[in-house]
Formats: sequence, C-alpha cells, structure tokens
Amino acid sequence: MATIQVSELSKTFVTREKQAGLGGSIRAIFRPTRRETRAVKGITFAVDEGERVAFIGPNGAGKSTTIKMLVGILYPTSGWAQVLGKTPWRERRQLSYEIGAVFGQRSQLWYHLPPSDSFDLLARIYDLDRAAYRQRLSYLVDLFEIGDYLQVPVRKLSLGERMRCEIAASLLHRPRILFLDEPTIGLDVVVKQRIRDLILDLNRQEGVTVFLTSHDAGDVEVLCRRAMVINHGEVIYDDRVSALKRDYIRTKTVSLKLGEPWRGFDGPGVRLLKQKGYGVKLEVDTAVEPIEKVVGQLVARYVIVDINVDNPPMEEIIARIYGEEEAQG
Repeated sequence: MATIQVSELSKTFVTREKQAGLGGSIRAIFRPTRRETRAVKGITFAVDEGERVAFIGPNGAGKSTTIKMLVGILYPTSGWAQVLGKTPWRERRQLSYEIGAVFGQRSQLWYHLPPSDSFDLLARIYDLDRAAYRQRLSYLVDLFEIGDYLQVPVRKLSLGERMRCEIAASLLHRPRILFLDEPTIGLDVVVKQRIRDLILDLNRQEGVTVFLTSHDAGDVEVLCRRAMVINHGEVIYDDRVSALKRDYIRTKTVSLKLGEPWRGFDGPGVRLLKQKGYGVKLEVDTAVEPIEKVVGQLVARYVIVDINVDNPPMEEIIARIYGEEEAQG
C-alpha cells in the first residue's frame, strides 16, 4: 500500500527584480521584472509502506522543495500529492500527527534547555497520553542510549549526541513516515554508523517508512533499498540501490596511515592516487576487485595504523547518471 503518492507535482517560484538599466528610478520600483523559477517540474512517484527511499540530487535540484510540499509547508503550483491519504498542504495539522521530520542543520530541540524539557513539551503539542508517553520515552532512551544526556542543555551536547536526541524527539508520537534531511551531516564515521543502525532498527521493528535526502553516498548505500535522483526539478533515476551501486558507485577510496614505509601494491583494479611519507590513498574499482579483498591484502602486507574507506562524492555519482541521461536523450 502506498503511503506517499505524487502525480505531476510542480512548483514555480515567482520573484520580482529591478529592471536593468533603470537605476534607482521610481519606474524600477513600481514596475519590476517578473521572473519565474521552476524548482520542481511535474514529478510522479509512489512510496510503499515500510520502504526506505533515498531522494538525492545536487544543491538546487528540487529536493527540499519537494519535501516541503509533502509535509505541507509549501503549496504546489500544479499536480497533486497524497501522504497517508491526506493532501499535505490542505490537511497539514492532521498529517503532523502521523509524520516525523529530522533536519540535520535545523534543530527541533530548545538550545538552552535539556532534551527532557523539549520531549515533555513535544508530548503536550502532540497531545500524548502521559503514561503512554513515559513508556515510549523510556523505550527511545534505551534504544538511542541517550539517558546520560537528558538533563544536559542541548548547547553542551556534541553533534552526534544531539542528532540521536533529535531523531528520538521525532519518534515520540509514533509517526508512520520519517522524513530525514541530511541526518548524518558533520558526524564522524563511528557516529554516522550508529545513527544509520538506529534508523534501520526503527524501520524493522515498527515498519516506519523512511524518506531520506543526503549528500553522503554511505547513507544511501546502508539505509535505503531504493534511490530516486532529482536534478533540475526532474526525477532522472528511480531504481534499487543495488543497481545504483552496480552501475554508478564503481569506485571506493582507501586512505591508509602506515606504520612502515610504502613498498607499493600491485592488484587488479587498484590505482595509487597519492603517497606522502606514511600516508597513502588508493582508488579501488569494485567492479574488478571487491573492496573487502583489497583491504584484506593490504592488512596482510603492511602494518596499518589507520584505514578509512570512502565512497565517491554524491555529486560525482549524480553527474554520471545525468551524463548518461543526456547522452540517451
């Protein structure tokens, strides 16, 4: 059953600009030029209950505009959408009780208050039964391991600690859909993986539908089964993440800090990108050789102090997809 249905959804922003060459004249003030920008251009898709979907694209592609229409913040110019059977921009209040949202760069927690105060206030906003709220909060505190932070002002929490509290806050009212906008931005590798594991646990245990935007290919690869790519306001790709990985995430970068001098490494699909002192950066073509095998061979050959494996930047992946679309078109 589809929890999100979108058909020919479009959004055009109209701005008015001072006419060129008129300087500061009265005419320029009262007769500005009307400019239209089509942020979203007639997109159509559906998301089933319990799906984990990545909605990705470069900055300015139309991701945030689409999400704002789906949660009811923006009215579309044309087309329609249904989220849990409701029209978001007409039934925003009712819909807010059934969806949750986490924005990596915008907090729903009060900055100078401890998370427990924000949780209590959100419980009143959502009109939660007091006993049910306490039970739900206890469950989320244990799941996200945030008991030590409940009485600490948010301003004193690390970014990773705050994000765990942010996600817990968005789940207090048991939403059926969770919208995530850059949930791991600015986090280190260990904390990113912890956040991803928590989101996966919620999806498996409660069947929460996950709609994610991220510039981190790791978020897409680990969290989602399906990926939609939007560029210039149009969906240019919609397929399983496994197909995205096979066709477009073909390389990984391995960064090493060695405990001994570099003696070289000859392996199929492996290319040396940079080497200075005890630091080495390699590119691995995973279509030729699995990354696990290459890492295993490196560990067997060298004393390794530190190792990091990175995906190509999301912008690079999208550029490949867009390039193929243009070539086919």
